[in-house]
Amino acid sequence: IDFDLILENIKDLNSLVGEGISQIEHTPRGARLRWLEPLPLTLYQNGIIVGHGAFQPYQHPATQRCLQDIMDGYFPSELQQRYPEGV
Repeated sequence: IDFDLILENIKDLNSLVGEGISQIEHTPRGARLRWLEPLPLTLYQNGIIVGHGAFQPYQHPATQRCLQDIMDGYFPSELQQRYPEGV
């Protein structure tokens, strides 16, 4: 696993979705600025935790797909339905 590539690609993906940029949220009384809520990714020696989910060991096929997506420069496919605009 190339952790340097993962970190570099995460920075690139974050910039694509506008990290640090607020968005307009319409409310019944007008509108307000809203910051995107980040989704933490914690890398351990033997696995990862995505968000507040369960620990996923590197040997698990879903974990390998997630990390391969990131190393290929894409948002993890497991997150695309929950976060179609990126996260």
